[in-house]
Amino acid sequence: MSSTKRKPNYIFSVSWEVCNKIGGIYTVLSTQAKTLKEESGATLIYVGPDVWEGKKNPLFIEDKTLYAIWKDYARETDGLKVRVGYWNVPGRPIVFLVDFMTLYSMKNSIYGRAWELFKVDSMHAYGDYDEASMFSYAAAMAVKSFYNFNISANDTVVYHAHEWMTGLGALFLKYFIPQISTVFTTHATSVGRSICGNGKALYEFFDGYNGDQMARELNMESKHSIEKQTAHQVDCFTTVSDITARECTQLLERTPDVVTVNGFEDGFLPSADKFDAARMDARGCILSVANKLFGTEWGDETVIVATGGRYEFRNKGIDLFLESMRNLRDSHKTADAHILALINVPAWVMEPRRDLQDRVLQKDAATTPLSMPLTTHWLHNMSEDRVLNALQSMGFRNAPEDNIKVLFVPCYLDGNDGIFNKTYYDLLIGQDLAVFPSYYEPWGYTPLESAAFRVPTVTSDLAGFGLWVNSVLKHDAELEDGVKVVHRTDGNWNEAAADISNQIRKWVEMDFRQREEVRQKAGKLAKKALWKHFIKYYLKAYDFAVEKTWSKIYNNK
Repeated sequence: MSSTKRKPNYIFSVSWEVCNKIGGIYTVLSTQAKTLKEESGATLIYVGPDVWEGKKNPLFIEDKTLYAIWKDYARETDGLKVRVGYWNVPGRPIVFLVDFMTLYSMKNSIYGRAWELFKVDSMHAYGDYDEASMFSYAAAMAVKSFYNFNISANDTVVYHAHEWMTGLGALFLKYFIPQISTVFTTHATSVGRSICGNGKALYEFFDGYNGDQMARELNMESKHSIEKQTAHQVDCFTTVSDITARECTQLLERTPDVVTVNGFEDGFLPSADKFDAARMDARGCILSVANKLFGTEWGDETVIVATGGRYEFRNKGIDLFLESMRNLRDSHKTADAHILALINVPAWVMEPRRDLQDRVLQKDAATTPLSMPLTTHWLHNMSEDRVLNALQSMGFRNAPEDNIKVLFVPCYLDGNDGIFNKTYYDLLIGQDLAVFPSYYEPWGYTPLESAAFRVPTVTSDLAGFGLWVNSVLKHDAELEDGVKVVHRTDGNWNEAAADISNQIRKWVEMDFRQREEVRQKAGKLAKKALWKHFIKYYLKAYDFAVEKTWSKIYNNK
């Protein structure tokens, strides 16, 4: 393949999570925007779903003058309704928010055409499949319209689709405008996540899994079909870590062309002169709520440990975290220490506890525990919740005399939860340790963010981030490195739980100087994952896609 030496003039990055903060992909895209915009030199435009009808979206700043003539053209010519503005994140990239609701009337014809052209099977669709697919198609048609109206045939254009939800559009756009270079990133294969979520052993039988067979068994043929066909037909296929690349090769039968490792920006960290104050404020808030709930007076000597993320009980290692806390309690090796373990996982929350709210507002110390001192918020499904059931079955009661207490914080920490009224990051900085022993984790932003806040972190070698840490350090990472990477397999549950318990005990036994050294190492390690180090992988993927596209064009002349 001869080199065309072309660089993208336009990059369209398409995701359900553009201006829509619901998961890890939001963190990927929102934090990369500034660096990608600067390093690529291209006109960078993010495309997301317009799901904020009648509601104010604080993440989107609309500019009705931007591409106004094209918007009118798209509406009148193609029936497309697009709002244009800026994403309210560093770099303020341009955003197209696309209304896809009108496409439902065309759904069957779109699916039929997708089968004829790309062998995408939509016959078994259910759940969010239709919504995602209609957005994906609408996003592609918006870019097609913009290309025909605004872009020269000599311009180099990249269309980057994230996750299976945007794959259908990438396929159609490539069909309609083959000179657009297409990139597809799976941040986690749908089949792999489902295998793990259904309690099956992914790793022990890894080489025996067939993606198509498992998709049928798990009733997810349609999502898998889009993901697999997109991976095979785009110009460049990528994923976010080496462990997921192996998964793609096995389950999608397509080895990624580039591994686009996830980075982050540290602009959300407190400045050096405010860091210690922010940490003390966070610890004070956490301990105040806990003491009011438990009827205790635990002070700053308390070791605060936490886990968090999406409510995937097994995949995120929440079950293993709870088992490690039980091991620590039953070993009696930390009986002289106060240990508070937080589970910051949004659940089916109903409301903040009124009795706890009343106590938090009182200045006087609480001398008796509240009823059900396991949770800060009431849930709709208290009797079915897996965390609460596990805590109760393990014998955690959070009685005043218990030196190890586990507290469920089942809400989104957005600053308006009714109890803490601080954001996740505002509280994260007050922790002593973070524990994310994932069973299935393509990358892992939560341990990376924790390390960035100088919170020593436990992750696993089944997480992309954990493997990256080991590769950077060139040895199996220990707590003294700032990040501990626990070894996990399908068969070493007890050993992994004991290892996590030992890390917490190790921290308890450290003196102040040792703890400060470990905190500093965690922060320094996280800085190696800034986007300024990782954006090169995105640029490599774009170069790969452009080279492939233009090589085809030249060869077909």
